[in-house]
Order: sequence, then structure tokens, then C-alpha cells
Amino acid sequence: MIIGVGIDVVDIARFGLSLTRTPGLSARLFTPAEATRPLASLAARFAAKEALAKALGAPEGMHWHDAEVVSEESGRPVLEMRGSVLARATDLGVASVHVSLSHDAGIASAVVVLES
Repeated sequence: MIIGVGIDVVDIARFGLSLTRTPGLSARLFTPAEATRPLASLAARFAAKEALAKALGAPEGMHWHDAEVVSEESGRPVLEMRGSVLARATDLGVASVHVSLSHDAGIASAVVVLES
């Protein structure tokens, strides 16, 4: 059964300007492993975290580092949850998380589907 669906889009250039303009923003949003990625990939990962928040019902107190997008050897993205994000997912009965990332033509996007 579907518990939640979230989608988000990010203008890559605008996101890059935000990261440049706001010292420490990258460290607040991304884990050290995520922060090494190129800008388009960072924008897609930010979109995934936003989409996850929407799928979870935008819980208060969500910590950005409690959701991390990692890549399997095949390149397939996977959302790893811990702390505040995992607690909310557990409360909702989430058993599996599906994430899709894309970036093209200056836009990054992500879709998250939560299943019981």
C-alpha cells in the first residue's frame, strides 16, 4: 500500500548560487559523502530530500543529514534514513522507499514513493 508520494524540482543554477552565497549551507544539507558530488547531483539529492519530506507529511524537526542518497554499484539511487526521518517513517509504517532522480536542461528533480 502506498503511504506517501513526494516530488520536487530544483533549478540547478539557482541552487548553486544559494550554496555559494550561504556559507555552511552545503554542510547543513548534505552528508560528507554527498557533498563530494557535482552540482547537478547535489541539486537532485536536495530534491530527493524535499520529496521525502513531502511524502512523510513534512514532519517538524527533520534533520537533513538523517536522509542520505547513496548510489548502489549499478548507479541506482537509494535513500538511507536514520534519526528523525527514520522515526517518522517507522511511525507511518514505511517498509520500502523508492526514489528516482533526474537532471537535465538546468533542472534537477526527484520522486519518492513510500510503501507499507
